[in-house]
Amino acid sequence: MENLVVKQGNKEEQYEILLPQIEALIAGETDIVANMANVSAALKHTFDFFWVGFYVVKGEALVLAPFQGPVACTRIGYGKGVCGTAWKEARTMVVPDVEQFPGHIACNSASRSEIVVPLVREGRVVGVLDIDSDRLGAFDHTDAAALERIAAWL
Repeated sequence: MENLVVKQGNKEEQYEILLPQIEALIAGETDIVANMANVSAALKHTFDFFWVGFYVVKGEALVLAPFQGPVACTRIGYGKGVCGTAWKEARTMVVPDVEQFPGHIACNSASRSEIVVPLVREGRVVGVLDIDSDRLGAFDHTDAAALERIAAWL
């Protein structure tokens, strides 16, 4: 799968085309780092989000894993910021305006909205998929549903 082709259509149509491509891309690959890297690239390329990446649980922190975008925070504590809250609550967090989220961690001041999807295995969160946009209100239920499907495949 050399090139993903998804640049046309509305968000729903883009996800409809992208999801089977991501599923095929990671099918049969057992290395989680390789899959996170390809998923980050596919999402960044398709939607031109400001930042797309993963954090994995290591001890008492989320630790930076494969991503696409500017330099990011390396470690995030349990229950801290949007990522740490998604980890603690084991649920997807959609934040239309990060400035309004209590305790938001500003890894980059250009981030305006964010969605974080937990990666759950055997009932526990093992990481998160984190996506930031430089636009307010960039994420909704369409993103949450599609990204939760991707998270389940990883």
